[in-house]
Amino acid sequence: MTSIQTVGVVGAGLMGSEIALVCALSGRRVLLADTAQERLSHALENLGRVMDKGVQRGFYKEGDREQALGRITPTTELAAFADCDLVTEAVFEDESVKAQVFRSLDQVCRPDAMVCSNTSTISITGLSAYLSPARRPRFLGTHYFSPVSRMKLVEVIPGIDTDEATVSQVTEFCRHIGKAPIRVKDVVGFAVNRLLHVFMIEAVRLVEEGVCTPEEVDLACRLGLGHPVGPFELSDAVTNHLCLQAQEIMHGAYGERFRPRPLLKQMVQAGYDGKKAGRGWYRYPSKP
Repeated sequence: MTSIQTVGVVGAGLMGSEIALVCALSGRRVLLADTAQERLSHALENLGRVMDKGVQRGFYKEGDREQALGRITPTTELAAFADCDLVTEAVFEDESVKAQVFRSLDQVCRPDAMVCSNTSTISITGLSAYLSPARRPRFLGTHYFSPVSRMKLVEVIPGIDTDEATVSQVTEFCRHIGKAPIRVKDVVGFAVNRLLHVFMIEAVRLVEEGVCTPEEVDLACRLGLGHPVGPFELSDAVTNHLCLQAQEIMHGAYGERFRPRPLLKQMVQAGYDGKKAGRGWYRYPSKP
C-alpha cells in the first residue's frame, strides 16, 4: 500500500479539481488550493455534478459522492500543504505562474514531500529550476488527461534529477487511484501531445484546403479511426486557445511540423474558443 495518504492539489480548474476528486475517491485526504474562495466553491459544485452523473451512469455507488467530497478541503493558503505527502501543481500552462507556485511550495512542503506538475508541454527539468536543489530528486511530472474522472492514462515524466524511488512511488500511487501510468522521457510535449497536435494540425489543414468540413473530419475520425471524439470536437472541449498555445510551445521546440495553422489562429483571435465561449468549430446553445 502506498504511503501517500495526504495529497495537495494547486489549481481548482477543470484538471486540478478532478485530480483532487480521483484522489479523494481512492480514500486520500485532499487539500485543494486556489487563489479565490469563489473558484473553490465553483469547483466543488462542479465535482458534485460530476459525481451525480457518475452515480446515474453506474460509475460510482450511492454514498460515494458524500464520502469523496467530504475528503476534499478547500483552501486559499498554500501554507496548509505543510503536512502533504504529495502535491500536484495544476495551474495555467504558463511557466511564470507555475514558477511562482513551485517557489511557494518549496518553502512550505515537508523536505520529504513529493511535488508533481500536471504540465502538458513544459520540460520537467526546466520547471525544476524553480525548486531548491535538495527538492529536485522528489520532483517529476504527472500529466493527467481530461476529464480526469474518466481518462485512465497518466504520463509520468522524471526530470534529470528525479530519484528512481520517487518515480516508483508516484507510479504506484497513480495505479492506486485507478490510473494507468506510462513512463515518458522529459521532452517538450511528452508523448501524447506530440502525437495529438500533429494530428490536429493536419485536421485544420484539411479544412483550410476545402477537403472536408470540421463536421466531416470529426465523423471520419469517429467512424473510420474509432476515435471517441473527432479533433475539432476535442479542440472545442479543451479550448482552442490552449491548443494554439501547446502548438506554439512545440513549434518553438521542434520546428515546422508543429507550426499552428493560420485558421486556428484566426479562430482564437476572433474569440471562437469552443464550448465555454458558445462558439468554436461548432456553435453551442447558450445556457439558461
